[in-house]
Amino acid sequence: MDTTTRDMLHAAEHFIARNARLLDRYRYAHHFRSEPARTVRAVLNTYRNVDGGYGNALHPELRGHGSQPIVTARALRILDELGYLPASLVDAACRYLRSVTQPDGGVPPVLPNVRYTESAPWWREHDDFASALNPTAAIAGLLHKHRATSEWRDRATAFSWQRISALNWTDAEEAEAVCLFLQHAPDQERARAEFARLAPVLRATVALDPAAHGRAHTPLDLARRPDDWARTLFTDAEINAHLDALAAAQEEDGGWRYRDTWSPGPDMEQRGAYTVDCLLTLRAYGRLSRPASGSVPRPTPPARA
Repeated sequence: MDTTTRDMLHAAEHFIARNARLLDRYRYAHHFRSEPARTVRAVLNTYRNVDGGYGNALHPELRGHGSQPIVTARALRILDELGYLPASLVDAACRYLRSVTQPDGGVPPVLPNVRYTESAPWWREHDDFASALNPTAAIAGLLHKHRATSEWRDRATAFSWQRISALNWTDAEEAEAVCLFLQHAPDQERARAEFARLAPVLRATVALDPAAHGRAHTPLDLARRPDDWARTLFTDAEINAHLDALAAAQEEDGGWRYRDTWSPGPDMEQRGAYTVDCLLTLRAYGRLSRPASGSVPRPTPPARA
């Protein structure tokens, strides 16, 4: 590990220790200090409700106690980064998801009760509670990835296929959910054909200029790891430029700044979580261990239809 890596991790560790919530402190300790994953799971469990879903400000922008689909998706992503999805938690989450599923088989990101809880303005003013690919397709993709079977997963899969087949435009959050679903869907021939069709649409959701500001999403939001299908949407030069920009974006206090801001407390919680995310992305691409080659590894592209 070179000086750059040591300095980056040293600064990030101090930022996390000073500012991050317990969950993200343990996430960092697990991924970079070899602490056991069970501590992360134990803390994550405190955000779970009796209905099987997750709330309680696990998503820093959603402060309410009640479960929300997009918060449940975030919990499953954290479990995924730890290596597996415990069957008991999957069963409980699917029980919750069934209770809020629309007749078409999908779930909305948030439920109408978000209007009556403490939350960021863009959630409190949310007025579309119809089924959405984000988070339905993301959750279904994670369940397929871990071969977790359930009636809810099968209905969500049918919903996702139907919506994806009609998709001609999307945004970055939805694109991430679509990529996750297609990479792990059981019908890989169909998934590869849809990925090839949607490739220009997915690529268009992110800013290719590493210097873009504001709420711009980047290729690394879609391709968090070099083995993600979304990695094939971008050239080595594009990915390398954004990895350079991500590494350079570490602030003097050791953390990374999330794109959306709302209130000092939630913003700092989001920064703690995002700092761990940034470190994991940099490590996945070899930027925390300085690979000998300057090229960035790429997965095998899905075959063109």
